[in-house]
Amino acid sequence: MTLDLAEIARLFAERGGVAYAGEPVSQAEHALQCAWLAEQAEAGDALVTAALLHDLGHMLITEHQTLERSPTELGIDDRHQYIALPLLRGAFGLEVREPIRLHVDAKRYLCATRPDYFARLSPDSVRSLQLQGGPMNDAAARRFADHPWSGDAIRLRLWDEEAKVDGLKTPPLSHFLATAARVMLNTW
Repeated sequence: MTLDLAEIARLFAERGGVAYAGEPVSQAEHALQCAWLAEQAEAGDALVTAALLHDLGHMLITEHQTLERSPTELGIDDRHQYIALPLLRGAFGLEVREPIRLHVDAKRYLCATRPDYFARLSPDSVRSLQLQGGPMNDAAARRFADHPWSGDAIRLRLWDEEAKVDGLKTPPLSHFLATAARVMLNTW
């Protein structure tokens, strides 16, 4: 199965209102803010789309919709960065999927290579960092830096951390779905 834009819109409508793991925003607000930050940074359509969809895995994990506490508070690494990838494979190329897949590793990389980055993490992000393996060691950081999509993943991760502002106004989902439509693979 491949998620099309209508199915993505349905997920946002049905599950986007769920709180974003211990943050003052919902899943949808976080996604829209992240995409808006990417657009404001003049990222290309593929990276704006990756920013919009980077946490789609959270919305796909049905159990998350009813948890009273965040998964990290329960000691769970949900590996959300991988959940949506099979469903996006038929719709989007690597330029969208790889930054999504690598955005958790980008956090681990940034914590290892930028001393000030860790201080910017929210409490939930600190908990998830530990569950995800903690900051990378030097060898892992070098391998990550050499990955062809690491630069986009790092940009996405920086926007991800900033996209948690209560009440921030952004363009609507339809605006970003129009951007996503421009980078969709020809599936017919």
